Amino acid sequence: MTVQALYTAATGMNALQSQLDTVANNLANMETTGFKKSRMNFENLFYQQLKMPGAEDSTSQRTATGIAIGLGTKVSSTQINFGQGTLQQTNGPLDIAIQGTGFFRVKDPSGIYLYTRSGNFSLNADGNMVLGSAQTGRLLDPAIQIPIDAMNVTISPEGKVTYQQPNSSNYTQAGQMELTTFINPQGLLASGENLYAETVASGSPTQVTPGQQGVGVLQQNSLEASNVEPVSELINLITTQRAFELNSQVVQTGNQVMQLVNNLRSTT
Repeated sequence: MTVQALYTAATGMNALQSQLDTVANNLANMETTGFKKSRMNFENLFYQQLKMPGAEDSTSQRTATGIAIGLGTKVSSTQINFGQGTLQQTNGPLDIAIQGTGFFRVKDPSGIYLYTRSGNFSLNADGNMVLGSAQTGRLLDPAIQIPIDAMNVTISPEGKVTYQQPNSSNYTQAGQMELTTFINPQGLLASGENLYAETVASGSPTQVTPGQQGVGVLQQNSLEASNVEPVSELINLITTQRAFELNSQVVQTGNQVMQLVNNLRSTT
């Protein structure tokens, strides 16, 4: 059984290493706009049943319990926490934060739609609103085009985009922003670059006008900060480190017991 203890402790060390990677990723993205932290979930492995519960004893009576030895643990899943992040004032007219549920939908050059909580938008050379990225120009969907001479661009909480032009006091509507919701946002595929992709687990996307059907509203001149809580992550880091050390102690203890048994056999 000492050999089994080595393998059991090893499963714990492997699982905790994944936990450490998750905590490290959360802390690394403390300043990433719209980032949502992840949580690692674990589950126990099969049990070695030395005696089944309810077995008959020597007097043909049923036992109340059995004898089972667990074989360790493994990672069962990671879950994304889509809790609201703090809204930070930027004074950028095309910086837009979502207060509440929902995602911005953008169109990748490959033709697929991707979803993000990061609202740092810019205008491309054609005046179309695109996600602020130096690598790829992803158009906001539905598309919104703003003339080069537009002034006082205003985005209402309900997503109506208006602007003024020189020598005119009237506002012209450029378009209507919409938000996308999913029945299971935790089923989205994290694709990097603050983007998520639709999966079978997430369900089909539904586009809704901001402020309707329980969807969040927009706040111009602001960005949503990461929802990572440094204190909580540091506590997770400490507990993960201690749990890893305890599992390594099991390995050392198992090795010492095996060495002791080997020494006893050598002296007989």
